[in-house]
Amino acid sequence: MAEQGSHAVVLGAGMAGLLAARVLSEFYATVTIVERDALPDHAERRPGVPQGRHLHSFLSRGTQVIGELFPGLLGELRAAGAVVDDGDDLSRLYVRIGRYELNPPGRLADPGPLAAYQASRPFLEFHLRRRVSMSDNIAILQRRNIVAPVLAGGTVTGVRIIDRDTGTASTLAADLVVDATGRASRTAHFLATAGFGAVPQDKIPPTGGYSSQLLSIPPGRISARMAFVNQGSGAPGAMLVAHEDDTWMLAIAHPAECGGPPRDFAEMLHSAERLLPAEIMAGVRSATCIGATSISRNTAGVWRRYDRMPQVPAGLVILGDALCSFNPLHGQGMTMAAVQALVLRECLRAGDTDLARRFYRAAARHIAPVWAANRATDQRSTSAAEGSVRRRLNGWVQRAALRAGSADIAVTERMLRVRGLIDSPARLREPAFLARIAVANIRNPRPHCRATAAPRAALSRIAGQARRRRPAFSRNTAH
Repeated sequence: MAEQGSHAVVLGAGMAGLLAARVLSEFYATVTIVERDALPDHAERRPGVPQGRHLHSFLSRGTQVIGELFPGLLGELRAAGAVVDDGDDLSRLYVRIGRYELNPPGRLADPGPLAAYQASRPFLEFHLRRRVSMSDNIAILQRRNIVAPVLAGGTVTGVRIIDRDTGTASTLAADLVVDATGRASRTAHFLATAGFGAVPQDKIPPTGGYSSQLLSIPPGRISARMAFVNQGSGAPGAMLVAHEDDTWMLAIAHPAECGGPPRDFAEMLHSAERLLPAEIMAGVRSATCIGATSISRNTAGVWRRYDRMPQVPAGLVILGDALCSFNPLHGQGMTMAAVQALVLRECLRAGDTDLARRFYRAAARHIAPVWAANRATDQRSTSAAEGSVRRRLNGWVQRAALRAGSADIAVTERMLRVRGLIDSPARLREPAFLARIAVANIRNPRPHCRATAAPRAALSRIAGQARRRRPAFSRNTAH
């Protein structure tokens, strides 16, 4: 229930800002979004979102949050042209990780949460912005430069802005300011200069770069709606995703040791031919490029640990990429912003006392497992002992899971739920799931990637232990 007379300001009208504004509209009489760009009245790329030229998507959990915060919006996205897959099998996906194609026969036990709504970043942002603009208590100020928050006695009481058209400076008073300005956020610098000290940071080094190309492909040329190939650390990868209006986004990732990302579509095709199956490549070759190839080398991860600061100002919350920017190759940014918006809502429901600190600590509990999984994926071990023991063991377990997933749809479903941030990564370590992996490996050995004698013996032991502990598997163990 909104507090009459209260005002919240959101800095940035990107995905994180729009989600935050939607949540704040439940608790504040008025919400103002401050945006540097002029916002288009249709789906169009804009200067303030350069990453909009690259592949974006909501993971499964993000799609759920959108449906919760904006009732009916998922149906509107479908009607407006988003490519939707809400089927109960994996027939429209091509997924290959290492040597293993994850397209097993059978039906998903719970397909609803894994429904995918695929569209370009400008398309998604436009439709969220349209819904936010329909709220009676939300206003958007466009073409405003953000100078700095206003601080009084340890509390942020507003923000200084400048009208880009007139040059007029003004101050927006606010009971709460939310920084959703993304990777370019200046809040950490502001806090340091204001005497709060340096913001601790956790970092994951970059993993190379990637190139994206928007394509127009005639209908029916590609039967799949998405293709994903990950060959593992140190090797190129590819992703091809269907978007609205018969457009597709092709992304090719190259680690640094492979010479950097492709420079143009010709180089992207050269890489794609080595990664994608022939029937999909036939459709890609018939494509017409829309615009130039976009290149990014910004694949580092940065988590600004506001939760570890001894003191934070009241009246200020930072979320989205301004709080934690993930390696974009994992495709988690928009979904994590959506999760943080829900965290903010839960914190506000408990009142505004010590809001910022409570939010950072609660958000950290959601960020930490995703961050740890990304670190394990992105950072190769520099320790000889770890490389010879832990890394080899983890690598073997991962290969066993992938081998099982290529034959058992319940294993694949569990992995997709974790990848989509519906389930915790801890669910991949549950004894019953490990036993299912063991059984699938024993029943469906892969001649091209056979396990050694020791792992096969270990698989037999795990399976035997599971049979003694639990009843026979049911399809419901997939999630």
